[in-house]
Amino acid sequence: MSERKSGGRGAASMNGVDFERPIIELEQKIAELENLAATTGMDLRGEIQPLKERCRLLIDTTFTQLSAWQKVSVARHPQRPIFSDFVAGMLDEFVELHGDRTFSDDRAIVTGFGRLGSRRVLIVGHQKGRGVKEKVACNFGSAHPEGYRKALVKMQLAEKFRLPIVTLIDTPGAYPGIGAEERGQAQAIARNIFEMARLRVPIVCVVTGEGGSGGALGIGLGDKFAILEHAYYSVISPEGCAAILWKNGEMASTAAEALKLTGQDLLRLGIVDEVIPEPKGGAHRDARRMALTLKDRIAAYLAELEGIPIDDLVERRYARIRRIGS
Repeated sequence: MSERKSGGRGAASMNGVDFERPIIELEQKIAELENLAATTGMDLRGEIQPLKERCRLLIDTTFTQLSAWQKVSVARHPQRPIFSDFVAGMLDEFVELHGDRTFSDDRAIVTGFGRLGSRRVLIVGHQKGRGVKEKVACNFGSAHPEGYRKALVKMQLAEKFRLPIVTLIDTPGAYPGIGAEERGQAQAIARNIFEMARLRVPIVCVVTGEGGSGGALGIGLGDKFAILEHAYYSVISPEGCAAILWKNGEMASTAAEALKLTGQDLLRLGIVDEVIPEPKGGAHRDARRMALTLKDRIAAYLAELEGIPIDDLVERRYARIRRIGS
């Protein structure tokens, strides 16, 4: 598992998205002045403080007016927290479980038992990786069928031990290669949906970054479904939609608006239960704080679900699925 720092100011200084550039330039200027003050002993507070205020205002105005396409860019931000960051920030203990008992261990989906506060849980999530080598090993978060089969085997194990399940969704989509199709990609995802609908334990699902198509659905069916403020959830990527409808990938921003894929759109449509706020400027600016916020929300969801008789819980889950799109 990869590790990363908490992501304070300037964490995205070398990897920002286009609309972040004015913010990054200000942060770099502030960092230079602070470094100069530290090395020379000069009092530069008069110059630094106005720049900090200007930077805070710029972050507020920029991230409260994002278009759907800009939110997609934030969801894909190279410094955005990934599964391993959330595990490190939320769980006091974590024991990873490997393999699907059939073919192999797909690193694009990670599963394991952990302790969330006082609760034992099974956590399942897409892992995108940090750095080129790990990203390639994790297939950039695009799982093969063995990844979804691994997830299901572990979720059935959690049901056996009566442990709640938490899934963190962050994938551009399931891997569409020939090998994956030969090994039953569509069947594996469909099987997960079928089985998750009737698992007799509480299930909480959260989209933390990208929620792409069947890749997200394969671990995305539960009693509570939430999404982070700058994540997205869609039947197809904006680029894929643009290529199909307009034969032009440059229409991706138009497609993003039409797909209604932002958390705010999904909440209005009744697809998600809550949009979880991110730190100012996005989760990539303070990964530790984002993990703690998510931990609190998941704990609250589990506390609510634990009070519901299991037969009622399963019935409500199925009814919830049936209501989508009505």
